[in-house]
Amino acid sequence: MWDFFETVRHRHSVRHYQPDMPVEREKLHAILEMACAAPSAGDLQSYHVTVVTAAAGREALRRAAADQAFVAEAPVVLVFCADPERSAGRFGERGRRLYALQDATIAAAYAQLAAVAAGMASTWVGDFDEEAVRGVIGAGPGLVPVALICVGYPAELPAESPRRPLAEVVRFLGETEG
Repeated sequence: MWDFFETVRHRHSVRHYQPDMPVEREKLHAILEMACAAPSAGDLQSYHVTVVTAAAGREALRRAAADQAFVAEAPVVLVFCADPERSAGRFGERGRRLYALQDATIAAAYAQLAAVAAGMASTWVGDFDEEAVRGVIGAGPGLVPVALICVGYPAELPAESPRRPLAEVVRFLGETEG
């Protein structure tokens, strides 16, 4: 088992999955548990996750996601939806507009890291038709699809993508880097 830093370093977007290797129920459950362990505003967990494993559902999500073939190829697609009204009940307009979105995205990121820790890979998909995705998963009008997370055993090992140096991304106020 990897430590946290190795898990993060080994997370890459994978767009090809092994076709005869389904995601084990126990591992899927563990991934979902980790998503639900993610921090959220007021501990409200203002999001919902729909697990899509049926081929027809994954194919419909592929069409909704700009026809990206790997969406249907992945054995599991997790659809993360923000629940703005749940957050608005406690935090008003800022909860509706921002916190529910943050809650859903943090949970999705935790799911991606959990997939790596479980020996699998994932890809975050943000290019999709919201209404089409809502229709595929039967989400009510109050839920806002935020991300599709494709999960499965990788059939490729992508090269590391370059990252900007810390000096370009991070700014220290008050103290200098040590």
